[in-house]
Amino acid sequence: MSVAAEPIAEERRTSPVELLWDLVFVFAVTQVTALLASDLTWAGLGRSMLVLALVWWAWSAFVWAANAQDTGAPVLRLVLLLAMVLAFVAGLTLPHAYGDDAPVFAIAYAGVRFLHLALYADASRRGNASWAAIAGFAITVVIGMALLVAGAIAGGTAQIVLWTAAAAIDYAGPAWLTRERLRGLQHVAVAHFAERYSLFIIICLGESIVAIGVGAGEEAFDAQLVAGVTLGLLITVALWRTYFDRFATVAEERLRTHHDPVLAAADAYSYLHLVLVAGIIVFAVGVKLAVHDVGEHLGDAQRLALCGGVALYLVGHVAFRLRMVGSVGWEKLVTAAALLALYAIGADWPAWTLEGAVTVLLGAMCAFETVSARRAVAAAAPVDALSSPGA
Repeated sequence: MSVAAEPIAEERRTSPVELLWDLVFVFAVTQVTALLASDLTWAGLGRSMLVLALVWWAWSAFVWAANAQDTGAPVLRLVLLLAMVLAFVAGLTLPHAYGDDAPVFAIAYAGVRFLHLALYADASRRGNASWAAIAGFAITVVIGMALLVAGAIAGGTAQIVLWTAAAAIDYAGPAWLTRERLRGLQHVAVAHFAERYSLFIIICLGESIVAIGVGAGEEAFDAQLVAGVTLGLLITVALWRTYFDRFATVAEERLRTHHDPVLAAADAYSYLHLVLVAGIIVFAVGVKLAVHDVGEHLGDAQRLALCGGVALYLVGHVAFRLRMVGSVGWEKLVTAAALLALYAIGADWPAWTLEGAVTVLLGAMCAFETVSARRAVAAAAPVDALSSPGA
């Protein structure tokens, strides 16, 4: 199995056409948030997370295919622009993806996935990706998309069952069925790859900020509303810090030197980042409702969205860290457990008070991590000094 003799430059960055492509997914993420907010039940959560998994997989698939292409390649621009139109159509139908618009969503989504395969086939033709690996997971894509369309036509419970099977099979292609061949899929342009996933985290955090604004839009401007908005923004900042303060760079460097970069990238970014994204989306719904009812007691579902969304995000980050560097962020697990405790005991608290408690927990976690990092740097400094040539 061979890949390119002259791999795509590792240090290249996101191209303008990829940023344009991302804008469609800003809209899709907003649609998923609206879908969950309209039915904040366990069934509604399941349906929303299912379409989120599909949206995420389409976006992630194009990251890989674009990573194997030259930034200025005309075929990359053409395919991304065509896929952008289809992805936007799919996004438009998301609020009614379990109703009359299901066939339109399924067909448009399948078109996006097949365009991804076409882009990968072109990368293989240019010698930048392995045809054997592409052909392996292409089979699962075809099967998955057939089930997706069949489910859309069937409707009802059959739709949910068939769509779940479609997503599972599509995800299973590179995860298990072709895992050994996946190792030789392509050279990973690390800077581009890590940046793409970081940008999607920013997209989702941006959605949480929009949700705060929407939640506050119809409320009377008073001290409670200002407190609720401020606390919601502080929580979002803490989520941003958790990902981008040090560890995003650490993970990128670890991927650069990893002995098995393709599998590490697939596991840590393509799969585990979905947990991070899901946590942010659930939190966005929770904080929107908390700001909207800032002085009221939140119901069980609203509290769980607010606290549980942040907890899910932290658990996802722990899994990401474990896969990339082999260490566990115990402070995040403790904070996640404390957040679930807040959900349990906060039934009689006003929404802004619950937001405040979440903010305090995250602030304490961030402070602990900052102090620990400084101690680690201080402890390493004498060793570095002794090992330097002038010591």
